[in-house]
Amino acid sequence: MPQHSMARDGAEHSEVSTAYLRQLDEEREAAMRTAAHPGSDFTGAAAALHDRLEQAVAADAGEMVELMLDLAAHPEVAFEEHRSARAIVDVLAAHGIEATLGVHGLDTAIRAEIRGAGGHRADAPTCAILAEYDALPGVGHGCGHNVIAVMGLGAFLSLAALAAEDPSAVPGRVVLLGTPAEEGHTGKEYMAREGAFEGLDLAVMAHPYGYDLADQTWLGRRTLTVEYHGHTAHASAQPYMGRNALDAASLLYQGIGLMRQQTPPTDRIHAVIREGGERASVIPDHARLDLYVRSQRPETLRDLSERVEDAARGAALMAGVGVTVRWDEHPPSLPVRTNEALTGRWVQAQRRRGRDPLPHGVVSPSLAASTDFGNVSYRLPGIHPVIRIAPSEVALHTREFATWAVSEDARAAAADGAYGLAATVLDTLHDPALAAAVTAEFEAAGGAIDVPGFFD
Repeated sequence: MPQHSMARDGAEHSEVSTAYLRQLDEEREAAMRTAAHPGSDFTGAAAALHDRLEQAVAADAGEMVELMLDLAAHPEVAFEEHRSARAIVDVLAAHGIEATLGVHGLDTAIRAEIRGAGGHRADAPTCAILAEYDALPGVGHGCGHNVIAVMGLGAFLSLAALAAEDPSAVPGRVVLLGTPAEEGHTGKEYMAREGAFEGLDLAVMAHPYGYDLADQTWLGRRTLTVEYHGHTAHASAQPYMGRNALDAASLLYQGIGLMRQQTPPTDRIHAVIREGGERASVIPDHARLDLYVRSQRPETLRDLSERVEDAARGAALMAGVGVTVRWDEHPPSLPVRTNEALTGRWVQAQRRRGRDPLPHGVVSPSLAASTDFGNVSYRLPGIHPVIRIAPSEVALHTREFATWAVSEDARAAAADGAYGLAATVLDTLHDPALAAAVTAEFEAAGGAIDVPGFFD
């Protein structure tokens, strides 16, 4: 019998154990029974203003749901969100608000502003509300950016309605920024480099998730392409005349695996070998790897980047080949630096809506992804809480989550999130002590950093 016929058919594999996930679930459930966010001791805006704000959110709720469903039905990927951005601008226009489409260097970015009368807060901060609306290739709104869009837009419109009714109700300037290309890119960083966040004092946005969390871990992320350049040779007749680029790629891949033992628990390194030869009979002279490097703080991300690059160059030396290292085809994203003074007001607003966001650490920081809002949060104070629209077992970036992003839970979250963002801004505009605390906390954490030059 020919040997090849004895091979197993099919795609058999060993089952993946869920033991660790069950452990995380048990630990989280135990923590949820006792964990509570302290909320906020600041006064914020008057209760009557919050009543009127909720009424404004409710008045626009049907229109926001319609837009949320429309965005989900017509998903557009990064930098191609032309229909989505136009739909948002059209809603603003219908409310009598002029918006600029194609701003801060991106064709699908949006900017609109409202100004109150200033009232008793001549020194009121300028607050930004952010909205995302790009989708995932092949998955649609599997990260729920259609919900993010209407939370941000709904918050902005409710404050605009308040200001139109009584200009002193919004004693300052509020900016809506539509920020494209978060998925796999860093649209906010491109916008920042074109001045989008200059003159702003704080920025807020919220993200749909499987929990209500006041603050969740978001990792910084860099991308790296490594190419190895060797010499071809006949793999049987003259292998000693070659220099194997695939050997170097394999060494780097294995070196990264060994490196993981000596990295912090939340560090992540992902790699794929994209190219490594075409025929087994030819020593490959070219190999390429694409890598993601993630870490929980800017400084640890920089350290991890240096270690990965050292490993890449070391593998070239071991294999006797040349190497080209290219960082960040798109700008890197930093971790999110959360402003606790702002977070406390978000929590108070969500409790008013019947939600109770959990404090940081209840959900394991190992369940962490990345967002370009991190780059914003190291330029000015900001928050990026998450709001529940789906069961906890439904993962982001899946078709299942895209289904939940049009559910009744998502519709409720859109209104609750819009109120939460608007309320956080309103409280900061009306409470000088809160505004001062927001700034002081940001400065105590290190203040603004040079994001473009941080990894140089």
